[in-house]
Amino acid sequence: MNWEGIFMRNGKIFITRQDRDRLKNLILKIFNERSRDMAHLSDLGEELERGEVVESRLMPTDVVTMNSQIRLKDLESGEVETYTLVFPDEANVDENKISVLAPIGTAMLGYRVGDTVEWMTPGGLRRFQIQKLLYQPEAAGDFHR
Repeated sequence: MNWEGIFMRNGKIFITRQDRDRLKNLILKIFNERSRDMAHLSDLGEELERGEVVESRLMPTDVVTMNSQIRLKDLESGEVETYTLVFPDEANVDENKISVLAPIGTAMLGYRVGDTVEWMTPGGLRRFQIQKLLYQPEAAGDFHR
């Protein structure tokens, strides 16, 4: 069994209509191309279905949306990292740009500052706390990204 990407979530998540629509189109495209990212489509699809859609202008400023820059704390090691949540074609490990299709990307989408996100990996349970949003497009008035 592949444990990577299995999420344990109970909290309510929020997503903008624009992000939801773009992500649904991405899922359809990847499904049609039979891409290597297909394994993560189910997780992302489930997140989109359970998320509460919020208009961009009304998005709470502490919610992780696409293109947000997030400070995460690894609750096991105490290490703090900063990531930007991006679409797959913008992902770049050297720039800490994490794809929404990566397990950590799907795990943090729609959650709020202070929330803990967790998922199973082959090495065991990973837990991170969202410490701070350094940038959220909606809070900055960037509604056309």
